Amino acid sequence: MATELTAAQLRAYDGTDPSKPIYVSVRGKVYDVSTGRGFYGPGGAYAIFAGREASRALGKMSKDEADVSGDLSGLTEKEIGVLADWETKFQAKYPVVARLSDA
Repeated sequence: MATELTAAQLRAYDGTDPSKPIYVSVRGKVYDVSTGRGFYGPGGAYAIFAGREASRALGKMSKDEADVSGDLSGLTEKEIGVLADWETKFQAKYPVVARLSDA
C-alpha cells in the first residue's frame, strides 16, 4: 500500500469498483471506510465523499459538491469543531491507510 496518494489517485477508491476499497480523506489522512460501504458506496448517504478529501463538507455538514474539498478557509470556529468531531469518529472507526500528498 502506498503511504501517499494524490487526489487523482484517491478518486479510484470511490466505491464504483467493488474489488477496490473505499477511501475518504479527512484533513489529509486517508481512511479505509470499506466497512461502511452501505454509507459510502454508490447510492449511500455519504457516497459524495468516497474517493475524495471531505474535510470542508464534513465541517459544514454539507453534501454540496462545491464543499467537498480540503479547503478550510472561511470555516467558523463551530464548523472547525464539527470537523474535529468527525475526525475523532473516523479515527475510532476506520484505519488510516495513506496521506493525501496534495492536501
